[in-house]
Amino acid sequence: MRRSAALLLAAALALCGCDKLAPSKPAFHAIDVTGAPLGRSLALTDHNGVQRSLADFRGKAVLVNFGYTQCPDVCPTTLADLASAVRKLGPDGSRVQVLFVTVDPKRDNAQLLKNYVGAFDPRFLGLRGDAAATAAATKEFRVFAAEREGKTAESYTVEHSAQTFAFDPEGRLRLVIAYGAAPEDIAADLRLLLNS
Repeated sequence: MRRSAALLLAAALALCGCDKLAPSKPAFHAIDVTGAPLGRSLALTDHNGVQRSLADFRGKAVLVNFGYTQCPDVCPTTLADLASAVRKLGPDGSRVQVLFVTVDPKRDNAQLLKNYVGAFDPRFLGLRGDAAATAAATKEFRVFAAEREGKTAESYTVEHSAQTFAFDPEGRLRLVIAYGAAPEDIAADLRLLLNS
């Protein structure tokens, strides 16, 4: 009886110790969506005319954000925050690729996208496609985007989701970063992704 009790106690202690030995999950600031069935593909043309897919950026952490160049506030704020986060990484910032996907391909031509994203960081890439490719991308990432009439036919706005999707260097979607996240928090999450 004592021997059985001793064995049970030893097994219980061993199991308790396993928790301490098991690797803990990283403590991300953003929402961890590892394994979620979205963002599995992205096929658009960058502002230099190069066909791009997520696989092109393997080995880097990738941040994907949807918006448009005439966005009055959300898009420039987000891109400024992402640029600040990348700068905070120092030399590791070269291991991060930001992709800005336009939800307004009618107005956002390649040159406009290049000038726009380049104003935040020359390494950022603007991506665009025709209406069908844009719809496929927003559907794959479950991003909302809808035109709203303006005073003239050319002054419409586009309501759209404002989150940023973060992929690890192996190309797996890992995080959804909320609009307004602090650059320090984004940088901390990117460090975890780069070192995972």
